[in-house]
Amino acid sequence: MKGLIQRTSHANVVVAGEIIGEIEQGLLLLLGIEKDDDKAKADKLLDKMLAYRIFADDEQRMNLSVSDIGGGVLAISQFTLAAETKKGLRPGFSTAMPPAQAEELYDYFMAQLKLRHQAVGKVAAGSFGADMQVSLCNDGPVTFMLQA
Repeated sequence: MKGLIQRTSHANVVVAGEIIGEIEQGLLLLLGIEKDDDKAKADKLLDKMLAYRIFADDEQRMNLSVSDIGGGVLAISQFTLAAETKKGLRPGFSTAMPPAQAEELYDYFMAQLKLRHQAVGKVAAGSFGADMQVSLCNDGPVTFMLQA
């Protein structure tokens, strides 16, 4: 499981011309689900993401997590993060989890994210498998690839 996180001052996701999810300061998570992923890996990635210290403290050091600052999390499923890109000039998707299974694991991830973070900060999501337009202001810029 791969999670590309970006520190944002604001982000939103649009489907069919309507905003379906948005946050102010926090994290945009692009989530790639691979064949061998399971709930344990989802939990591990979620724990890491919520505790990852990429927000500035009073001394302007990256010492605070999204949970520490009460920031939002906008989670978007992104099939292309599971692509095989080591060879050739066209991505391969043999390592990606099939859509029906991936959607179940994404739904589990979102349920756990809401359970663990909604009391602290806003949780928003895209629409699994939809054609989405994602906008953000990457604060820094700060971007990290997390893996479970």
